[in-house]
Amino acid sequence: MESPRDPFPAPPKSMLRAMEAVQLDQARKRGDPLVLLDVREPFELELASVAGALHIPMRHVPERLSELDPAAKIVVMCHHGVRSAAVCGFLRSQGFEDVHNLEGGIDAWSSEVDPSVPGY
Repeated sequence: MESPRDPFPAPPKSMLRAMEAVQLDQARKRGDPLVLLDVREPFELELASVAGALHIPMRHVPERLSELDPAAKIVVMCHHGVRSAAVCGFLRSQGFEDVHNLEGGIDAWSSEVDPSVPGY
């Protein structure tokens, strides 16, 4: 029996666009149109979250793809940036072009932008 294809293979570095937490903060303060997509699990949101983020756990992204606009600028975040990088690669493979991985994830957001967001 053939195993199911992993929808989140590690993307080649050349496919990834990174955004640092400070850059994301500046873009949000300027009012740049973007979607902050949080792909962490619900229990992680209870520990720490960023206001205004759209939450779709990583495993649900393929089935909820229609909730995302392929023409939008999307910044994907997780705890440290590993899961979000995989989701970025998946989104790119589905035709989304303006997709960025939040480098360092919510951990970087907490330490570099908003210390009121707890680290975990």
